[in-house]
Amino acid sequence: MISGPALALLLFVTAQRLAELGHARRNTRALLQRGAVEAGAAHYPYLVAIHAAWLAGLWLLAPGRPLHPLWLCAFAALQLLRLWVLATLKGRWTTRIIVVPDAALVRSGPYRFLNHPNYVVVAGEIAVLPLAFGLPAYALVFSLLNALMLSIRIRAENAALRG
Repeated sequence: MISGPALALLLFVTAQRLAELGHARRNTRALLQRGAVEAGAAHYPYLVAIHAAWLAGLWLLAPGRPLHPLWLCAFAALQLLRLWVLATLKGRWTTRIIVVPDAALVRSGPYRFLNHPNYVVVAGEIAVLPLAFGLPAYALVFSLLNALMLSIRIRAENAALRG
């Protein structure tokens, strides 16, 4: 039986991901209507599949497991960074690589310190949430899959931003 806190956390993350997909879809549509172009679309379905499998696997493996407070605090800190990224990018935040021609790169907020802070958040979440449930092997497997995907994605994004 899934515990109250574990259920609440999984429901939160699931609702967050679904809300973000809706937000990203609206932003993507608006950006494309303004003349933006998408790059790296070929790898996007694989990215979605990895993230969906990660979340589905947590729903299968996490029930009945205790939550580790330290990792839960780390996850909460990542959520604050996520909000900072979203607030900084506003309508330019999407889950796809969408480039607005002639638009200046965002260099405020967390982008003053990191080129890809959203990917830091996501990589952290992919490791930290399974660790909060005491699933270190799961965290490692999906962290490696995510790192492989990010190596492809960041190259595509950097090339699109340079172009």
